[in-house]
Amino acid sequence: MKKKLKELAEFVGGTLVGDGEVEITGVASIDEAEAGQITFIANPKYLRKLGETRASAIIVSDKVTTADKPLICAANPQLAFAKILTLFFVKPYQPKGIDPNARINPTAQLGKDLTIYPYVYIGDRCRIEDCVTLYPGVYVGEDTVIGEGSILHPNVSVYSDSVIGKRVILHSGVVIGADGFGFVKDGKTNVKIPQVGKVIIEDDVEVGANSTIDRAALGQTIIRRGVKIDNLVQVAHNVEIGEDSIIIAHVGIAGSTKIGKNVILAGQAGVVGHIEIGDNVMVGAQSGVGQNLPSGQAFSGSPAFPHREWLRAVNIFQKLPEMKKTLTDIEARLKKVEQAISEKGKET
Repeated sequence: MKKKLKELAEFVGGTLVGDGEVEITGVASIDEAEAGQITFIANPKYLRKLGETRASAIIVSDKVTTADKPLICAANPQLAFAKILTLFFVKPYQPKGIDPNARINPTAQLGKDLTIYPYVYIGDRCRIEDCVTLYPGVYVGEDTVIGEGSILHPNVSVYSDSVIGKRVILHSGVVIGADGFGFVKDGKTNVKIPQVGKVIIEDDVEVGANSTIDRAALGQTIIRRGVKIDNLVQVAHNVEIGEDSIIIAHVGIAGSTKIGKNVILAGQAGVVGHIEIGDNVMVGAQSGVGQNLPSGQAFSGSPAFPHREWLRAVNIFQKLPEMKKTLTDIEARLKKVEQAISEKGKET
């Protein structure tokens, strides 16, 4: 593919600076780019590389207006770069049909233009909508719906009675609808509580490799529209994650927790059950969330508390050995003063 720089600037809604007739044939990082390729700089600290890169053009912030090479100036250069990357590398969907080695129950309803690879299993009464791609080893349990344009990568398991929306991407090893972790004690014996609810994943959700989303004990576990979940994330039964939230790797969310819209849970954060996290909350890496969090704030630490207070606490924590030494010295000096005063009192 070849595109003139002025075409790319128009495509991403950016401002062209320099020669718009430059032909772009590919996309690369700023250190690896060659002539004919376009790259980007999002972080101002890398602006020094403007004169070093071999790229034919660079996407930069709209605060940058001049350089030795042609530019596309954009409010969000990383977003502009992502759009151009998609233009060059993401091919239009072309259905490949249903492989004869797929096992599809006769009661399943199949849409048009499907791609179903060998060794896929589709259970009774499932509905697979148009333009769905199921890679080898995908298991789709009975009474499940998979929406239009969704992609299930190899070895994804979708248990029965799950609902997968449109344009959902499930990466390899994802498990949807396994039993929630529900047990009750009978003396010393653990008695299983039947998990009879379901999982609903709304449109435009992406779930990373080997993540798990458990079915509800009763009712529904719900992943709302536009949520992005990284690899190795555990979402327990009856959890609800609000629209456009981002859940980063190794996060664990316990049962019946409600997470608001546009929330970010950073890597290895842990969230206890039966709490609520408000909209637009950010939770730092390795934080432990044990209580409700109000909307629009950032939190860090374990237990999690407001991020700015956490920064001050961490700064003090690093100085604790020095502070302890100082306090020990003060204590020793104080004892000497008290002893001197006591001895002086005895003399009088």
